[in-house]
Amino acid sequence: MAVSMWGMATQPRFSTMSFHISFRSPISRCYASLSPSHSERHGIRIGLPSKGRMSADTLELLKDCQLSVKQVNPRQYVAEIPQLPNLEVWFQRPKDIVRKLLSGDLDLGIVGLDTVSEYGRGAEDLILVHEALEYGDCHLSIAIPQYGIFENINSVKELAQMPQWTEERPLRVATGFTYLGPKFMKENGIKHVLFSSADGALEAAPAMGIADAILDLVSSGTTLRENNLKEIEGGTVLESQAVLVASRKSLMQRKGVLEITHEILERFEAHLRAIGQFTVTANMRGSSAEDVAERVLSQPSLSGLQGPTISPVFCKRNGKVLPDYYAIVICVPKKELYKSVQQLRAIGGSGVLISQLTYIFEEETPRWRQLLSKLGM
Repeated sequence: MAVSMWGMATQPRFSTMSFHISFRSPISRCYASLSPSHSERHGIRIGLPSKGRMSADTLELLKDCQLSVKQVNPRQYVAEIPQLPNLEVWFQRPKDIVRKLLSGDLDLGIVGLDTVSEYGRGAEDLILVHEALEYGDCHLSIAIPQYGIFENINSVKELAQMPQWTEERPLRVATGFTYLGPKFMKENGIKHVLFSSADGALEAAPAMGIADAILDLVSSGTTLRENNLKEIEGGTVLESQAVLVASRKSLMQRKGVLEITHEILERFEAHLRAIGQFTVTANMRGSSAEDVAERVLSQPSLSGLQGPTISPVFCKRNGKVLPDYYAIVICVPKKELYKSVQQLRAIGGSGVLISQLTYIFEEETPRWRQLLSKLGM
C-alpha cells in the first residue's frame, strides 16, 4: 500500500488493540479556557510538516505564493516567512500539528486531511480554511489479500457477511488509523474486529499471518498489487490531500490571526486558480472593438474567464494617429491552448503571444466568505 504520503516506509511494528468491537466515541476535550502558552505568547504560529514529500511540497507551494520560508539552520524547528513578519513557522510531525492546534500552541497548520480527521476526531475547534491545496493526494482504504478466503470477496458488504468473523475469531486489521478504522467498521456493520496499531509498511502483515486485512493510505495502488493485496468496493474510508487548517479560538480571539489567515488564503486561492492557465494576446484588424469582439466570441475556445479584453492598437498614418489593429487578451487553460491559437489565426489574429499566469485574484476569495460564515461573522 502506498508508502504513507507523509513519510518513508519502515518495517511494521504492531501493538494489538482489541475493539471487539468496543467502539470508543471521539475523545472529549475541554477547550473552555486557553492554555497558558496560548494566552502568553504574542507571535502567530503556523505548523508545517517537518519531513518527507509533504514537507517539500508545502514549502514549494509557499514559495510559489511568494511566501518563501527562511530557515537559518536546517536543524532548527522554527523559521520565518519574511513577507509575514508576525508569523512564526514551526516544523512538526503532522499529527503533532493537529494536537498543538487543539492545545492552543499553534494557530494554523498545513497537513493531510487524513491526519486532521484521525487526530482531530471531529473537534469543533478545528476549521478547514482551505480543503484542497492540490498536492499530497491519496486515500485511506481497506485492502485484503487476493487469494485464499478473500479471493471472491470484492466489497465491504461481502467482507462483513463472511461467517468467519466471530467474537472468538475477529477480523484482524493492521492500521495506524485507530480512530477512523473502528468508526468506519461500525458504520459498515462489521461487528467483530481486532485492530493492530502499526507503523511502517503494512503490506506484509497479511502474508506474515499477523493480520487478515490492512487499512492504510493508498496513492497509485502499485505497492498493494505487488504484495497480492486488493482494494474492495466501498472500502475507501477517506479521500485526502493537503489542507490548511486553523484553530477556531485563535481565529476569533488572538490578535492578527484572522488577518494573516486572510492573506495566506488569498495567495493560495489566486495561485491555485492560475495553475494551468495562460494569457493569450494577439492583434487583429477590425472596423471597431465590437466587430473584433463578435468575431472572437464566435469561437468556443476564446471566451476567456469572463470574455475577451479588446483594446485599440494605435499607429500613425498620413500624419494622424489612428487605431489600425485591436489587441485581444484572453485567459485560456493549458488543454485548450493550441486550439485557441488555431481559432485566433482563423479569424485574422496575428502576433500571438502566450504567457503563463501566476495569480488570478477574484473580487473576493470565495473561501474567505465561507470561513467567516463558519465563525459566525
